[in-house]
Amino acid sequence: MNRPLALDRIRVVLSRTSHPGNIGAAARAMKTMGLRELWLVAPESFPDEVATARASGALDLLESARVVPSLQDALADTVFSAALTARRRELSLPRLPAREAALELVARCAEGRVALVFGNETSGLTNEEVGLCSMPVTIPTDPEFSSLNLGAAVQVLAYEIRLAALGATVGMAHDAQGEPATHADFEGFMAHLERVVTASGFHDPANPKRLLPRMRRLFNRVRLEREELAILRGMLTTFERPKRRG
Repeated sequence: MNRPLALDRIRVVLSRTSHPGNIGAAARAMKTMGLRELWLVAPESFPDEVATARASGALDLLESARVVPSLQDALADTVFSAALTARRRELSLPRLPAREAALELVARCAEGRVALVFGNETSGLTNEEVGLCSMPVTIPTDPEFSSLNLGAAVQVLAYEIRLAALGATVGMAHDAQGEPATHADFEGFMAHLERVVTASGFHDPANPKRLLPRMRRLFNRVRLEREELAILRGMLTTFERPKRRG
């Protein structure tokens, strides 16, 4: 069987992992399902012999793992990202169950690299981290006992992704479609938008309410292309120019 192309475009990101053994367990879970790209955001301890022991045959994933200081860095070149979260978040998009989310992630691989993001073992992902991602995902566990070990959570999502990838044909995005904006493109736009609405007086940083999170949620629903972002940023740049007095 040919290796599904989608598996080479999916990045697993572990944010602020506190126990190195969970990094090793995640690497092993990934390798069993054909995922190869592991990124670590500010892990408490890595490299670590405990992670090596738990990886058990997936040492190559640990050796090639990228360690970065922030989630922004881990997502910069991706075109789509999913955040695993067990609880509902205010101002967040609706959570998709793991199976539906895996189908969406695999479909997005036609546009470029995508990421699946897991949070700290104790506190999970912060609201800010979830907000940086395109889509929240949940594993539909029994509500009477919903706690999942990080390695087990990675295994569940990796399995669903493999099933989705085996049933999909993923190629490059169709020429008729515009080039998708990367996470870095989108964050540059959001920073530009914040600067303009603040300078105009429409947004008060001292009394922010929920304007910017709502705007982020709106644009995440739309999934902007690079050319569309360029148009929006061109408009913002025009708004920033001083008006001529006639």
